[in-house]
Amino acid sequence: MPEMTGVRNFRDVGGLPTADGRRVRPGRLFRSGHLAHATETDAEFLASLGLHTVFDFRNGADQALEGPDVELPGVRNVNIPLSDPADGGEFWRMVREGGLDQLRGLLGDGRAAVRMAESYREMIRVRTAEHGRVVHALAEDSVPALMHCAAGKDRAGLSIAVTLLALGVDRDAIVADYLESNAPHNRYRMRREGATPDTHSPEVMELLAPLFDARAEYLTAAYETIDGHWGGVERYLSEGLGLTPATLERLRDRLLD
Repeated sequence: MPEMTGVRNFRDVGGLPTADGRRVRPGRLFRSGHLAHATETDAEFLASLGLHTVFDFRNGADQALEGPDVELPGVRNVNIPLSDPADGGEFWRMVREGGLDQLRGLLGDGRAAVRMAESYREMIRVRTAEHGRVVHALAEDSVPALMHCAAGKDRAGLSIAVTLLALGVDRDAIVADYLESNAPHNRYRMRREGATPDTHSPEVMELLAPLFDARAEYLTAAYETIDGHWGGVERYLSEGLGLTPATLERLRDRLLD
């Protein structure tokens, strides 16, 4: 698979194993960072995948910053905005303006990681309609599909994780795929308007690191919410996402070998 120059963190989640011995079929479900900076060569490669739907989980602020996705011929673009765990206009204003004391207070002493884990819990608790919509669409007609947000790590990572849970993929295999976002060629490049040299000082970068890392503890926080709030994956899928056994069977037929 060629490495794209304008799209970060792209991969096929094909090959991941399910608890009952099946595997996710290659070429059916992809994940990445945003497609706004895709080069002509990148777009040709993406077009060659035969995608039915691109799910874009960015919000309006992301799209204003990065631009719209490139248009791919014959591909349906579905925007389902999810809140970015590492975002918030006020927050980035503080980063840009270099209020180091404020930043230490907000993110120091493990607070950044706590903030991230809590945002994953919240996305599981309050975004059931959005996650349900994605999984229903995949079960109906939206495959092959690409899911992305800005970095392809948090919102896309969690939406992919929810889909993989619905497919019966082993939790540890989902975490292993999620952690691929930490590979140097996958990591999000921090480009923020109005960034000053201080924005990239070692201390600031260290304070921000938990926001740009994929950490197993974040996904574990999501799993704990599924188990604690719904009593496990089966009830989360049926009660939270509104998935019937028939829908789950269709989903698995579309996406599993």
